[in-house]
Amino acid sequence: MEKKCGIKKDVTELIGNTPMVYLNNIVEGCVARIAAKLELMEPCSSVKDRIASSMIKDAEDKGLITPGKSVLIEPTSGNTGIGVAFIGAARGYKVIVTMPASMSLERRIVLRSFGAEVHLTNPAEGFIGAIEKADEILKNTPNGHRLRQGENPANPQIHYETTGPEIWRDSGGKVDILVAAIGTGGSVTGAGKFLKEKNSEIKVYGVEPVESAILNGGKPGPHLIQGIGAGFIHDVLDVSILDGVITQ
Repeated sequence: MEKKCGIKKDVTELIGNTPMVYLNNIVEGCVARIAAKLELMEPCSSVKDRIASSMIKDAEDKGLITPGKSVLIEPTSGNTGIGVAFIGAARGYKVIVTMPASMSLERRIVLRSFGAEVHLTNPAEGFIGAIEKADEILKNTPNGHRLRQGENPANPQIHYETTGPEIWRDSGGKVDILVAAIGTGGSVTGAGKFLKEKNSEIKVYGVEPVESAILNGGKPGPHLIQGIGAGFIHDVLDVSILDGVITQ
């Protein structure tokens, strides 16, 4: 009998199935056992690899984009753009990202190393400025396509299909509370929905910056936590999933 080959056909097959580990020393004295899901072990060190792959595959399946022809355009605070650039490089897409100039230099370097074209926007305009710049580029780019991570159902869907089930599997179904930072809200929505369907008693909490605590009734504002706290609520976030939002 021929043995099954364990070599992945391409880098996208490395996405997901990240390990979980209990935190010990830093939570000493806490009444709960706290486990972290190590999304830093994704190919590009971010949970956003999942949605980049999901959104691109979904668009391909719908005939909206074609490798070698379509140009992927996306506003980003960094990690989604990196995920799109990484998969774009593997599958033959030109990628253009827009990003506030306040985002880290490392993100720009990684994006450009994957061949992405990077347009920086005025930090004072926040993430809205990056979105507006992306829309402007889209209008002037033949075969351009915006993945629209904040509106795209493929964002929370991949977390419903993978992240949530992985947490349930690796914990042996022993989950009381899920805590996730909110960027677009796709991860907390998808994983939270799956877990609550498994056990309606599970609580789901989001995390947002105290300086831009809009889900807690505050006003949007600048802050230093890159990747979360965009200053507005994305369409993919299902606030009914949340039992509360913690400010950090």
